[in-house]
Amino acid sequence: MSPFGDANSAQREAAGPDGSVWVSASAGTGKTRVLIDRLLRLMLDGTDPARILCLTFTRAAAAEMANRLNEELARWATSPPEVLKQTLEALTGRIPDEASLAWARQLFARVLETPGGIKIATIHAFCQTLLRRFPLEAGVPAEFAVLDERSAREALIEAGERVIATLWGIDGQTRGRTRKARPGVEQRPRKTAG
Repeated sequence: MSPFGDANSAQREAAGPDGSVWVSASAGTGKTRVLIDRLLRLMLDGTDPARILCLTFTRAAAAEMANRLNEELARWATSPPEVLKQTLEALTGRIPDEASLAWARQLFARVLETPGGIKIATIHAFCQTLLRRFPLEAGVPAEFAVLDERSAREALIEAGERVIATLWGIDGQTRGRTRKARPGVEQRPRKTAG
């Protein structure tokens, strides 16, 4: 059975390289398959693998996409001619000629020879790459570091405490005990529970 045989018409249309598409669906509905089909069709139509960028939300999804793409291209490189012909016809909707079959067999090697391979990454990793490449333009230090979750949580708490302290005019030495009077504002004694 062809891996493309169960794609519905909306999936097949989304996999077409002719226009921009937005793929949104629940888990397990075939989003990754559609994206892989789209990558394959882009490359079959002559797009250089070095010019492809695929972004996803999680590292696991990026790794899954890269693995599936490489597995499919490896199958193309080693499939008997008739099997490859059927696979390409199911993917593209047209009967491939000999030149298309030869091109499809070469794609795996082209992807492997592309420096860094096809760029399949998380949105965060892509943004981090841009920031590292253009720190001055982005207004960030050249040697910035990405915070892990714990450090980010601690920095957020600390920033919140500083904001509250500034708003209330709390002296760092007496945090939480006294408030400085703001100019033009009458200071009233606080009621205490008795």
